[in-house]
Amino acid sequence: MESVGQRARNASRLIAVATRGEKDAALLAIAKQLEASVPALCDANAKDLVAGKERGLDDALLERLALTEAGVLAMAEGCRQVASLADPIGEVSDLSYLPSGIQVGKMRVPLGVIGIVYESRPNVTVDAAILCLKSGNSTILRGGSEAIHSNQAVAKCIAAGLADAGLPVDVVQVVETTDRAAVGSLISMPEYVDVIVPRGGKGLIERISRDATVPVIKHLDGICHVYIDKDADLAKAEAIAINAKTHRYGVCNAMETLLVHQSRASEVLPSLCEKYLELGVELRGCTQSQSIAGIGAATEDDWSTEYLAPILSIRVVDSFDMAVAHIEKYSSGHTESIVSENYTTSRKFLQRVDSSSVMVNASTRFADGFEYGLGAEIGISTDKLHARGPVGLEGLTSQKYIVYGDGHIRV
Repeated sequence: MESVGQRARNASRLIAVATRGEKDAALLAIAKQLEASVPALCDANAKDLVAGKERGLDDALLERLALTEAGVLAMAEGCRQVASLADPIGEVSDLSYLPSGIQVGKMRVPLGVIGIVYESRPNVTVDAAILCLKSGNSTILRGGSEAIHSNQAVAKCIAAGLADAGLPVDVVQVVETTDRAAVGSLISMPEYVDVIVPRGGKGLIERISRDATVPVIKHLDGICHVYIDKDADLAKAEAIAINAKTHRYGVCNAMETLLVHQSRASEVLPSLCEKYLELGVELRGCTQSQSIAGIGAATEDDWSTEYLAPILSIRVVDSFDMAVAHIEKYSSGHTESIVSENYTTSRKFLQRVDSSSVMVNASTRFADGFEYGLGAEIGISTDKLHARGPVGLEGLTSQKYIVYGDGHIRV
């Protein structure tokens, strides 16, 4: 791992000064390599799926692990979309003259070497690599053992694309070993690694947050809420509530708790709960929601659980303030949404709810870098420093002060 770190540090100095044209050429070359390797990638993924089933991985993990032809083509399209994005590196802002006569501004620069530790999803290998590449960073990728064949196959495509474009292959390194000790080394090499981004289950992120001696960009849980307000359009509310929960289950931006204002509960819950049950969603509710919709009881633990499964907690609240108080107590700070036609109430929700994404009349499933126009994301951050929300190109950069003078001296 020390050798990997040294090579990444050396490569970071080269990619930091690469032109946009050079980086975009590499992204387009990677896209071509992926498209040309669809059969090989799917075959490698099939090995991982078979091994995963033999190891007893649950359905949510297997869903994250699966890679289809459409998935490979989507990764290639992601490369092209990131290539089309503006290059943030070298961007100068806030340049102004000061009374001394010097000009002071800020220039956007890469972070350096980014370590990514992740589980299951092979597409993360591409998403992380291309975002780090475009933002002028080198990266060390350590995927989970359950996706080792898929990740190594993807790594070959990335290396070939970098070579085709004339950039160092060490700009993107995928760790080959599945030994857990490699993670311990990666997160404790501040001399080589500038930031760590963990993507995976709660146990992984807790371990890295606890043990890392390198700064970490992370989110721990995705306990997301949708609140149906007293002034909600019920057609919108039903569509949003269904989509936020059932569009995909094993993702961090899926709704885990539905809050409903008591004045609308008897109107919306019977029909909504019937649809959930038809879709195979297990419902757990407070006393009021149980009496209205005839569902099972929720425990105190349910309100603070990220299910990542077809399970939903439902609570009827007496007021807007009670909904906000529930979110303040139980939310993981990821994404919350209000359904309301009341402009004032919606503005209050945006102001008072302190999560990385707060929405009005929209599904929580939109909390995603691609949907936010970032091209792709390296992860979601619920921290308040250094980046928050979906982390795209700008989140993988920093700024330095630049000063222009013409022989100026301080007096």
